[in-house]
Amino acid sequence: MPTTRQRVAIAGSSGLIGGALSSSLREGGHDVVHLVRREPAAGHERRWDPSRGRLEPAVLADVDTVVHLGGAGIGDRRWTPGYKRLLRHSRIESTDLLARTIAGGAGPTRLVTASAVGYYGDRGDEVLTEASTGADDFLGRLVRDWEAAADPARDAGVSVAHARTGIVLSRKGGALTPMLRVGRLGLGGPLGSGRQWMPWITLADVVAAYTRLVDDPAVTGPVNLTTPHPVRQRALARAIGHRLHRPAVLPAPRLAIRLALGEFAGSALASQRVLPQRLQEVGFTHRHATLDEALTHLL
Repeated sequence: MPTTRQRVAIAGSSGLIGGALSSSLREGGHDVVHLVRREPAAGHERRWDPSRGRLEPAVLADVDTVVHLGGAGIGDRRWTPGYKRLLRHSRIESTDLLARTIAGGAGPTRLVTASAVGYYGDRGDEVLTEASTGADDFLGRLVRDWEAAADPARDAGVSVAHARTGIVLSRKGGALTPMLRVGRLGLGGPLGSGRQWMPWITLADVVAAYTRLVDDPAVTGPVNLTTPHPVRQRALARAIGHRLHRPAVLPAPRLAIRLALGEFAGSALASQRVLPQRLQEVGFTHRHATLDEALTHLL
């Protein structure tokens, strides 16, 4: 799809996806600026302070598209009451600040926000698309409120998309790193029963999908960023073990997972057969659609 040169502001540019997307957009001819929470140290950095609700409209005056990737890591820590408040605040308040600033006429005509397939909850073998209902659990409510925080921009006529991203596979970080670590020790067996569906996607395809969302403002609403071919968790564990020439047979007991992860274990063990229906409708082509293609690329 042909693209028009834009100035794109990225919030959360220091993360795995943000860093890769920033480089890719620049390579594609876009001008990229980073929204940072400290004093700017380079010409492409601009300051905002979402924790205090501060974002001067002038920061976005010459920006065409805003990509918001910020937020505390879902699986970085146990879900204590305090951390659950941080998970919500770091996403909802910052998205609301961006949306209200844009709605006030700051400049951007496009807002792309990160989101998560955690919206769907534990659904067994049910095929899930963007039209599927959300779960009434912590993550389901968090994603619903997170996406709704962009409503001020949407109500003002701004084009808004929500990238509901699955498990990102990359050698630079994310879920694959601990999988490889335990896999090399021969301990990379399935989690729990291993029958749960894993909605995975490679970092390269995540970046390509975000780029498509930047370039195509006609794609609005929730957009699943996952492979068209989800796999059961035990199949992923076995495929990684095969590539590493290590056994991947012994499962991690559910009780041990719950002791280690606390409430987050429910999400880690959830079965989510998510399909990227919206991306397929607009003709997006995954570079690594199958698990074999992905692991050949990564390993």
